[in-house]
Amino acid sequence: MLVLVLILVACQSAPQQHKPPPPSLIPLPASVDLSPGYFTLHQGAALNIRSGNPAALGVARYFADLLARTRDIHLDVRPFDAAENDDGIIFVLDPQFLVRDDSSDEGYELTVASHGIRLIARTPHGLFNGSVTLWQWLTQDTAHKVSFDVPCVHIEDHPRFAWRGLMLDSARRYQSPEFIKQLLDEMARHKLDVFHWHLTDDQGWRIEIKQYPKLTDIGAWRIPASVYGAPSRYGGFYTQEQIRDIVRFAAERYITIVPEIEMPGHAQAAIAAYPELGVTGVRPPVSPDWGVHTYLYNVDDSTFSFLENVLTEVMDLFPGNYVHIGGDEAAKDQWQASAHIQQRMRELGVADETALQSWFIARIERFLDDHGRKLIGWDEILQGGLPPRATVMSWQGTKGGIEAARQGHDVVMAPSPLMYFDHVQSQRHDEPPGRPDVVSLDDVYAYEPTPQELDSTQARHVLGAQANLWSEYMDTTQRVEHAAFPRADALAEVLWSPPSRRNWAGFLSRLPAQLDRYRALGIDFADSAFAADITAKAGRQARGAEVEISNQTHFGDIHYSLDRTPPSAASAAYRAPVSLALPAWISAVAFAQGRALAAPEARVLDAGSLARLNSDALLPCKPGLGLPLRLPGPVRGGGEAVYRVDIFDPCWIYPHADLDNMRRLEVIAAALPYNFQLWKDADKVVLRPGAAPAGELQVRKDTCDGDVLDTIALPAATTRQDTAQLQATLPHGGGVHDLCLFFTRARIDPMWAIDTVQLLP
Repeated sequence: MLVLVLILVACQSAPQQHKPPPPSLIPLPASVDLSPGYFTLHQGAALNIRSGNPAALGVARYFADLLARTRDIHLDVRPFDAAENDDGIIFVLDPQFLVRDDSSDEGYELTVASHGIRLIARTPHGLFNGSVTLWQWLTQDTAHKVSFDVPCVHIEDHPRFAWRGLMLDSARRYQSPEFIKQLLDEMARHKLDVFHWHLTDDQGWRIEIKQYPKLTDIGAWRIPASVYGAPSRYGGFYTQEQIRDIVRFAAERYITIVPEIEMPGHAQAAIAAYPELGVTGVRPPVSPDWGVHTYLYNVDDSTFSFLENVLTEVMDLFPGNYVHIGGDEAAKDQWQASAHIQQRMRELGVADETALQSWFIARIERFLDDHGRKLIGWDEILQGGLPPRATVMSWQGTKGGIEAARQGHDVVMAPSPLMYFDHVQSQRHDEPPGRPDVVSLDDVYAYEPTPQELDSTQARHVLGAQANLWSEYMDTTQRVEHAAFPRADALAEVLWSPPSRRNWAGFLSRLPAQLDRYRALGIDFADSAFAADITAKAGRQARGAEVEISNQTHFGDIHYSLDRTPPSAASAAYRAPVSLALPAWISAVAFAQGRALAAPEARVLDAGSLARLNSDALLPCKPGLGLPLRLPGPVRGGGEAVYRVDIFDPCWIYPHADLDNMRRLEVIAAALPYNFQLWKDADKVVLRPGAAPAGELQVRKDTCDGDVLDTIALPAATTRQDTAQLQATLPHGGGVHDLCLFFTRARIDPMWAIDTVQLLP
C-alpha cells in the first residue's frame, strides 16, 4: 500500500501570503504564543501515538475522523509508535507531564514547530482537549485541499471550571438517540464535558425501567393540546440498551452524563403510570400542558421503594458521580389537602410541607450516598434545610448558589434567564418560538459564574455552570441547535478560559471560522447575532421610505443590493440610511474576513408593508407585567407562524395609527390551545365578557379603556382552519392615536392571538 508522508517545512520567516491569521480558537486557550513561519500538511500525513494506552489511540482516531470530515484530509494513524523520530504529528500520553498552573486532569500542551506537531497531556481527557484545539487550528478555513500551510504556535492550556455543562430537556420533547449523539459530539468540540439529561417530567417519562414497564408503556406518551380535533399520540423513550450506547459514546468524548429523575414534584407522568404513587390515588393523564403542576409523590414507604428501585436501575446505566433529582416547583397543594399526608407529617415530626420536602430529599440523598453517588438538585432543595452532602444547581438567579456555597455545599450555576437557552437570541420576528426576553450572544459572553458575594473559600464550591435547553417550544432538532449555537461558544469560553483572556471583540473576530466549521458539519446554528435588521419608515417625500440597516453585534461590514440579487462583499456598503422610492426591494448581509456572517435578509417595501406590524412589533398593553410568550401557531395558507402573546392577558397596542388617512384595520389571528398550568398565578388570567358566542375582537382608541372603535365577532374554533382574517372599520379623521386590540372570551381555552395588524386606506 502506498503510504503518503507528512512534509514539514521549518518554521521560518514566512512570505507575506503566509502571515499567520488571528488564531480562531474557541474557547481561547490559557496561553497562545505564535511563531513566525509555517509548515505544509499533505494528504496522508502520519499521526504517531506515543502511548500503549488504548484511550490515546481512541483520541487519535476521533481527531483523524473529524479532520477528514471537515477538511477532507486523511491521516495515517500509527498506533503505539515508539519510534524516536519526532517528525510528523505526535500524540504523547505521559502520566508525569504537568501543564503550568494546571490543577485539573484536563490540561495539555500543543506545539507546532519546524520539525512537527507535538501534543502532550497527562491524561486521556487532556489529550482529547488538545486534539480539539489542534483540529480547530487546522480548520481556520475549511477549504478542501490536498495540502495547506499551518502557522507555528505553542499552546499551554487547561480549564477554569470542571463543570462545563449543557442540559437537554427530553421529557417535554423526545429527541432520537441519533440526535443525542450528535449533540454530544457538538459539545465535545466545545470542550463542554457535562451533559445534564432531563429524562422525566409531567409531560413524559423517557427512560426504560425494567421493574416498572408502565412508566414507558403509559408515561412516555401524551395527547398534545389542540384546538382542532383529536391530535395523534406523541412520545417515545430510550431503552436501556440505547442509553448504554449513548453513555459509551459520551465517555469516548470525555463527557459525563448526569441523569435527572424528578421528585417529589413534576411527577405526573409517573403517577399516570402508577396512580398509587400519588397523593389522591386518581390516575391523571400524562400532561399536555406546560407550567407548574400539582401532582406530587406521596411519602409512603412503598413509594420510596419504587424510587429507590428506579434509581438503582438509573445508577446501573449512568456511571457518573451525580444523580439529579429535580426538587423544583413542588406545589404542595395535594400534600396540604391530604389527611393521610398530614398524619404522616405528625408521625415524622416535621413542622410543615416545606420541611416534609426536605425530609424527602434527605432520605433520597442517604440512599444515593450509600451507593457511592452524589445528589444534585435545583435550588428549591435548600428549602427546609439541605442534606449534608447535596450539591445545588442554582436556577432562580444566583441567590440559591450563594446561599449553598456559604453553607459549604458545592454548586453549579444555571441562573434564569441568562443560562436558559429557551429564550430567544434577538428581537427579530424570525426567531423560533420561545420566551421573548432576549438572551443574546453578548449576554452569555459577559456572564461571570462565580458570584462576587463569595469569598475565596466559598468560591471554591462553584464547580462551574451550564446552559439549559428547555424544549417546550423546541419541537425539532433544528430548533435545539439554533438555541444552542453559537451561544454555546460563548459559554464554553466563559467556563474554560482565564477571565483575563476573555475579550468580546476578540471573540467575535474568532467566530467566522467557527461558523464555517458549523456549516461543514451541517449544524443548524443561529445567525441572530449577525443577521441584518432592515427597518423602514415613511420617507419625507411622498411614496418614499427611509431604510436603516444594522445587526445585533455591530460586527462586520454590511452590504446591500436593490436589484433582487443576493448581496456580495462587492455590493454597496451601508454607511447611512438609504432613501428609496416605493415600491422597492432591498437585501442585506454582514461580511467579515471575506465571509458572509448570516443568511441574506430581504424586505419588500410598499405602502402596505410600512403599515403592517407583526406580533413582535406590536406593543404590550401592560409593559413589564404579564407572562409573554412567543407561541407556535398556524399561518394563512399553511405552515407555522410565531405569535407573541401575554398568556395572562392577550392584548396588543398598535402605536401611532393615522386615523386621518387610514379607514380599515385588517387583523390576522388564530385560536391557540391554552395548555398552561399556572398554579398560584391562575387568578391573573383576564377574561373579558363579550356578546358573541365565540368571543370578539375589540379595537379601542388610545387605551384599553378608551372608546370602542369597532367590535368583530370571532368564528367558532371547532373545525380545522388556518387563521381568521378580521376586518375593522376605523372612524375618519381625528389625528394619530394608539389602538388597543384585545379579544373578549367567556373561557380560557382556546386563546386567540394576533399574527399581524394592517392599516389600510
